[in-house]
This record gives sequence, C-alpha cells and structure tokens, in this order.
Amino acid sequence: MPLQLVKPRLHELRRIRVVANYQFGRGASKAFPKTIRITRSPHTHRIRHIFRDNSLLATYRPKDGLLALSIAGGEALLGIFKPPRLRVRVVSGVEEFIKEGGNVFCKHVQEVDPELRPAEEVLVVDHKDKLLAVGRSFFNAEEMLSFKVGVGVKVRHGVEG
Repeated sequence: MPLQLVKPRLHELRRIRVVANYQFGRGASKAFPKTIRITRSPHTHRIRHIFRDNSLLATYRPKDGLLALSIAGGEALLGIFKPPRLRVRVVSGVEEFIKEGGNVFCKHVQEVDPELRPAEEVLVVDHKDKLLAVGRSFFNAEEMLSFKVGVGVKVRHGVEG
C-alpha cells in the first residue's frame, strides 16, 4: 500500500519546525509552511517524509530524528539563508560531476560556512550561489579547506541526479 500524503497535526508541524530551526538555524522553519504534507510510517505512524507542493522537502532520519534534505528542501533553505550559511562552494569545472550526484572532494572546495561541522546537512553551490547538490559534510570548515585529498561532502542528491 503506497504511503498517503496527509496534513500534519499541529504538534507534528511544530516538531518539524523546531527540528529545522535546531538543525539548520533560526529561520529554517520558514521552509516548512502550514501547507506542507507528510507521509507516516504504516507501522509506527511516525513522520517519514515532508512534502510541499508535491515536492519532497526532507526525510526524517529515524536514527537521530533530524532531517535529510532533498533538492527542493535545499532550494527552500537557499532562499532563506544568505551565503555562506549552510553552503559549500566549489571551484569551476566540477559542477557537472556534482550535479549528477558525484561527491565533493576537498580539493574542489573553494569556500565553506565557517560554522560547518562534520555530519551536517549542506548545500553544495557554484560561484553564482546556484544549488548543485545536497549532502552530508565529512569535515569541519577548516579541515575541508585545508585537506587536498578525500571526500569533503557525501552528496545525497544532485540537481540532475
């Protein structure tokens, strides 16, 4: 049986917004308006996915209760926060590889949100602040800029992937 999109209860909407503000910073809750829809797990009845206008914004990670972003969720946060917040900016020439879902290597990182920590959700952008992908950081900002080998961001979704 496919999961059905339903309107979240008031306490569920509050929880989503509180988690977004905690995880991404104050103001992130604006990406989750009253018009969002959710799917629930058929067995536990917990929130599984969050949609806006039939586009997946984020998925609840059951392991830690935080959100895993989709491209639509990344676009929503991109419009809320000014650079460099939540962003990893890459050098020219690797955009196509990353758009298709390729990981971001440290040597390709040009600029990073200085408050970035390992295992945080990040927005990978080009020099024009256009979203290329969303993923999870492996290092903090200082390490990502100084390392010349290794994966800096494990890309979850590329805009063309």
